[in-house]
Amino acid sequence: MDMRYSLVHLTSITCPPPEFIRTAAKAGYDCVSLRTIPMGLQGEIPHDIAKDHRLLLETRRAAEETGIEIHDTENARIFDGVSIPDYEPALEAAAELGIHHILSNIWTDNKSFYTEKYMELCDLADSYGQTVSVEFVTWASVQDLKTAKELLLASGRKNVGIVLDTLHFYRSRVTLEELGQIPPEWFHYVHLCDAGAEIPTDLESLVHTGRGERLYPGEGAIPIKAILKKLPPVVRGLEVPHLTRLQQFGLEEHARQALERSKNCLQDTRKEGESNESIY
Repeated sequence: MDMRYSLVHLTSITCPPPEFIRTAAKAGYDCVSLRTIPMGLQGEIPHDIAKDHRLLLETRRAAEETGIEIHDTENARIFDGVSIPDYEPALEAAAELGIHHILSNIWTDNKSFYTEKYMELCDLADSYGQTVSVEFVTWASVQDLKTAKELLLASGRKNVGIVLDTLHFYRSRVTLEELGQIPPEWFHYVHLCDAGAEIPTDLESLVHTGRGERLYPGEGAIPIKAILKKLPPVVRGLEVPHLTRLQQFGLEEHARQALERSKNCLQDTRKEGESNESIY
């Protein structure tokens, strides 16, 4: 079975969804992973399809004309003071585009609070036929696979998931053994990129790489093939923001190179015999 590849919006987060979809199609992708749920961050350029009906219609038109699937969207993040009902317009708009998977991550250390809010978000998403996948992020409150697993188990919900980003997997020092203990049905898609072997400890360096200097799969030290062999055959999202390459190549060529290099690097990931030992 051929793997499906998605271009993840963080690769060029300022690009409007219709243009992003058309670029992904030209570069050879099957799907896109959008960011249509504003995060309310300073300097953010929101692509708020819930408030901008014209943008929603243009996004749908781009998907229909190119045959690109809008596989998932983000980011329904959970933070101190979040009101989950505020996300309903965004989830409803996502449902209008046929999106079945919502990404969330956790930005509060109050475990009982974020567990309650995650349950509430799952219940809301379930009314639109959507899953809610938690992405553990190295500099967030839930920053490793163990804590994400604990959250999903505590929720007791069925429409749950985990988004494994290979950068955060590697830099949070998750092991392949841990990955093998996760129910496969929790994985709906994965985010792929590469990075150098060194793991920085300061926030500034972690964020810099994560948002502006990710490498193509196969260029760095992350054991991407070993990771993928532990996962079911889910959509492979390429999340490769790299400010210098975007400026040098433009988004279409940057996305094309990411896809070509990924396929060359990962063409044998379904073969047997990969070591199950820890990468650390």
